[in-house]
Amino acid sequence: MKIVVIGGSGLIGTKLVNRLRSANTEVVAASLASGVDIITGEGLPGALAGAQVVVDVANSPTFEARAALEFFETAGRNLLAAEKSAGVQHHLALSIVGLERLPEVGYFRAKIAQESLIKVSGIPYTILRSTEFFEFISTIVESAFDGNAIRLSPVLFQPIASDDVAATLAELALGPALNSTVEVSGPEAHPLDEMARYFLAAGQDKRQVITDAHATYFGAEIDDRSLTPSGKHRTGSVHFADWLSRSLPRWKPPSSPSPSAATRPTNSTTNKRSSHDEHDRR
Repeated sequence: MKIVVIGGSGLIGTKLVNRLRSANTEVVAASLASGVDIITGEGLPGALAGAQVVVDVANSPTFEARAALEFFETAGRNLLAAEKSAGVQHHLALSIVGLERLPEVGYFRAKIAQESLIKVSGIPYTILRSTEFFEFISTIVESAFDGNAIRLSPVLFQPIASDDVAATLAELALGPALNSTVEVSGPEAHPLDEMARYFLAAGQDKRQVITDAHATYFGAEIDDRSLTPSGKHRTGSVHFADWLSRSLPRWKPPSSPSPSAATRPTNSTTNKRSSHDEHDRR
């Protein structure tokens, strides 16, 4: 079996390529670095020749709404057309849990457009929707910093280790196309503000996190369903505290438990907002 990983030099792509190669599979890591440009189409025919499976983990270089939409639509059309010509039998794409629940986020609308192209392409497909990566927590924290403090909502947050995402993608790539969407998340959900405090403490960052039930997530209102999977889903095995220990070798876990949903602050405002229908991640 020949598998082509589009975006094979990125965070997920690198981990996925390594996993697939260890499974004695012919793998092509396709990216700009290897001469494959999914925006112009340059290098795609050669990379896809003889491929049975294509895994698309490429990401837009910007979160700006219009630019992201242009990227995913252009790249999607070029890639799917090249796959049809090459006779690809399975298109596997990485996406985001709960896109429809945060329509205010332009980047998420762009990902919906990407998924729509896949579904009508006629190529057998699988879409893996993941919750946010642990590695993205720093970006969430910085986006919520107003120059004085970090304002975050206490809504539930269920991120996942990128290693677990890569492992799930590898399993799906080696199996048949499902012609459906699969969700995957981390093994535990915690309040977003509490997890941010834990993350900052691990990095010895003294900035204050203020719990604000009205704080938005990249400009969007969120509730307990926004950053967590819905219904049946797969679950990663790496816990947040273990990931921090690996990522920050000098960090030692505190004697108190890691962030827990059991310690989640409750108030009438948060509970009221939980009745709204909203989103997830990246």
